[in-house]
Formats: sequence, structure tokens, C-alpha cells
Amino acid sequence: MLILFLLILVLVGACVLAVRGVRAEARKAEEPLLVPESFFAPASLEGVLCGQLMDGEITRRQYLRSMEGIAARDEARHPLVVPWHLGAGEE
Repeated sequence: MLILFLLILVLVGACVLAVRGVRAEARKAEEPLLVPESFFAPASLEGVLCGQLMDGEITRRQYLRSMEGIAARDEARHPLVVPWHLGAGEE
């Protein structure tokens, strides 16, 4: 029984040492992640307005008015066409 206990203890010790070595190698190989600032830049006018609102550059009222203008411009450029010839529930 003592031999079995010692064998298990040696195996557990070997596993612990192996895991510690793998973790140490992973820490050494890890390079800092460099993300360019342009990655976080807004890609749309709505994003720019949202950033300005969050930074306090514009007020809530200015934000809403600008979003209304964007919606009106979008409606003029790409009007929504609804197929009125279909009844309710028909496709």
C-alpha cells in the first residue's frame, strides 16, 4: 500500500511540474497585443455622433436633431417601399 501511495505521489508531482513548465513557456511566448487606434474609430456618421454625445461635445438635443436629419436624408435617398397589394398575413 505504501508503494502505491508513493507512486501516486510521484505521478502527481510530475504532472504539477509539467503544467508549471507549460504555463511558464506560454507567459514567455506571449507578446503584447498592439491594436491600432483606427480600429476603435467610428465607421459611420451615427458612430461619430454617438462618440460626441458620450464625450460631452454635443447635447442630447443636438444629437437627436442630427439623427432626425440623418433619418430624413436616408428616407429621401432610399424610400421604404411597402407592397400594399398584399393583404394582412399574405406573403
